[in-house]
Amino acid sequence: MTIPEQDPQEAQTRLARGGCVYLDVRTEREFEQGHPPGALNVPVVFIDRPGAPPRPNPDFLDVVRAAVPSDAELIVGCQSGVRSRRACEILSEAGYNVTNVRGGFGGARDRSGRVVAKGWRDCGLPVEEGQPEGRSYADLKAEI
Repeated sequence: MTIPEQDPQEAQTRLARGGCVYLDVRTEREFEQGHPPGALNVPVVFIDRPGAPPRPNPDFLDVVRAAVPSDAELIVGCQSGVRSRRACEILSEAGYNVTNVRGGFGGARDRSGRVVAKGWRDCGLPVEEGQPEGRSYADLKAEI
């Protein structure tokens, strides 16, 4: 399955034009520490403790369906672009129009740690912190 990708600057331009929703699929803690303004948080996986394997979020698709109309254009981001690619596959199969953010929020790195794609924060794009009312995972999950 081919998932379209955009770098963070292109995603920001689309968001500024309107008509798109930024879906942050990182953990609640990651989201709280910083995310694109207006983003919704629905983790695609849970990370129970550092070093533990990620555990799929069994409510992921149900929460997204309750929060986002099926005809919405979704810009999907995570920390580096890996989890968001998986989320895009799930959402695309469910009929959503998705674009993955290449480099995510914190940048993609190769095995040596060298940045291969700048993330949202590294590009100097706007960032908000916290768990905004109505956009946090707890609030969105309460709607299902």
